[in-house]
Amino acid sequence: MGVIRDHLGEYEDRFFATVFLGSGLLFVAMIFTGAAELGGIITVLGHEPAALIQSGSYDFGRAEAYQTFNMYAAKMAGVFMMATCTIALQTQILPRWIALLGYALALILLLSIGKIEWVFMLFPLWVLLISGYMLVEDIRGTL
Repeated sequence: MGVIRDHLGEYEDRFFATVFLGSGLLFVAMIFTGAAELGGIITVLGHEPAALIQSGSYDFGRAEAYQTFNMYAAKMAGVFMMATCTIALQTQILPRWIALLGYALALILLLSIGKIEWVFMLFPLWVLLISGYMLVEDIRGTL
C-alpha cells in the first residue's frame, strides 16, 4: 500500500485513497482476527480436547474462523483490488491491462467466495504481479 501511495504522489484522489487504505487495513484486521480465533481454538484444544469437541465450541470456532478468512477477508481483498485498479486507471501508474485484469479477478473473488476453494489465491497472485511490475519499473527508472 505504501509503494502504491508513493507512486501516486499528488495525483491521489481522496475518496479512492480512503477506500484503498480502509479496505487494506480491514483486510489485515480480518486476517489477524481469524488467526486469533484459530489460535484460541488450538490453545483450548491442547488443554481439554474432549470437553471442547463435546461442547460444540470446536465446530463453532472453526466455522467462525472459516467465515472470517474466506468470506470477510476475501471480500475486503476484492474491494482493495477494485480501489487499486480504479486509482491505477485514473492516474495511469499501472498499465491498463493490469488494472482491467485486477477488476476481472476482483469480480471473480467477490462472486465465487465459498464456491471455489482456491479462489482466495487470486489476491496474492495479483499483488505479486503489481509488485513485480513496480519493481521492474523502479529498476528501469534508475538505470
